[in-house]
Amino acid sequence: MLLFLTMKRTFSYCAFLLLAACSGPSKKEKEEAAATNPAKTIETPDAQAVHLPVPYETKSVTNRVKIVDWPAGKTPVVPAGFKVEEYARDLDSPRWMYVLPNGDVLVAEANTVPTTAVKETIVTLKLDPSKASRATSADRITLFRDTNKDGKPDVRETFLAHLDQPLGMLAIGNNFYVANTDGVMRFPYQPGQTKITGHGKQILDLPRGGYNNHWTRNLLASPDNAKIYVTVGSGSNVMEHGPVNEARRADILQINPDGTGEKVYASGLRNPVGIDWQPGTQTLWAAVNERDELGDELVPDYLTSVKEGGFYGWPYSYYGQNEDPRRKGERPDLVKKAIVPDVPLGAHTASLGLAFYTKDAFPAKYHNGAFVGQHGSWNRSTFSGYKVVFVPFENGKPGKPEDFMTGFLAGGDSKEAYGRPVGVLALPDGSLLVADDAGNRVWRVSAI
Repeated sequence: MLLFLTMKRTFSYCAFLLLAACSGPSKKEKEEAAATNPAKTIETPDAQAVHLPVPYETKSVTNRVKIVDWPAGKTPVVPAGFKVEEYARDLDSPRWMYVLPNGDVLVAEANTVPTTAVKETIVTLKLDPSKASRATSADRITLFRDTNKDGKPDVRETFLAHLDQPLGMLAIGNNFYVANTDGVMRFPYQPGQTKITGHGKQILDLPRGGYNNHWTRNLLASPDNAKIYVTVGSGSNVMEHGPVNEARRADILQINPDGTGEKVYASGLRNPVGIDWQPGTQTLWAAVNERDELGDELVPDYLTSVKEGGFYGWPYSYYGQNEDPRRKGERPDLVKKAIVPDVPLGAHTASLGLAFYTKDAFPAKYHNGAFVGQHGSWNRSTFSGYKVVFVPFENGKPGKPEDFMTGFLAGGDSKEAYGRPVGVLALPDGSLLVADDAGNRVWRVSAI
């Protein structure tokens, strides 16, 4: 019976892969897309060139990395003048981080879980080497405290447990907020406590789950703590399940600290995860994952300033007013409004983490620039992402991204990776933390 079930599951998975392989665009659809969307190079608001090839110029592929353990003594690679050390290990998919007012570090541990029979089969039979989805999720927040300020935590406590795929965290006064996949929770909180024991209240309901890893919900307070911003990723790749499925998705929402007053702050952002305030301004910035299945180089993920009331294209257009062939002619009014993002970050890089560097421990070139954690591709013939990039800012304007932390990929012809960076966070001492959810570690980068 066990053999029969295993064979049945394997057959189901193979049938799923065959169906996916046969569901690409027809020759006619490719020709129409090429005629409507010729290859072009456009300029961003900050004078950065972005080349957009013809849709479907290359075949859409599934190319998943194989996660293996970090070799003993091996760490990611950082530029000269920096060192990287292990800050914490033996975590269960550490994805996001937050610094409490007293300097304690919180780490949200959660991951994608299967939601369909096919996905359950993939996880059960370990058919996805990237371990992007796991049978269960830790669904907790772990606290780390460095009592002697040597850069290594000596206190580790479970701060909150029994959550529902948590990601974003936020402390405002005597309240602590958690963004679960299905809503925002508020808990009573006393500064300095290592464990929350009081009962929480859900102050905002959100649509559960989402396409691939789009279950994540992030939180950010306004500089005066009067508003909270909530990110919600799309429920599909390009609205293939219809508009009703996308209600209150692909948005950055704004609410009051008690959950009231909800409004859409910005829309058309396919999967905005990392959000932060540009230093010295009142400008919100976001790292956004763009869509799949248009080819290796479409569509570039991006870092962008976010305008209140702005529309950024998804699902009708990409990188401004370039209409997606799968949504052709549906909303020309919205396509016309679509804003061109500021900084291209490469196609399929899964750019998730975002932190402006407001400290002064790093050299001057890093001051007020942005670090972006790139989780890494699955829909590209050669791997992209799997690193942390740095975007310098000069006179308030962003420059071109440059590699900062690499070494997550084994390299060469190998399809293996030791980890996948996600959240990035600057500590009060000026060092930088990087959450590695596949490697189950948090890394600390400091200037030498």
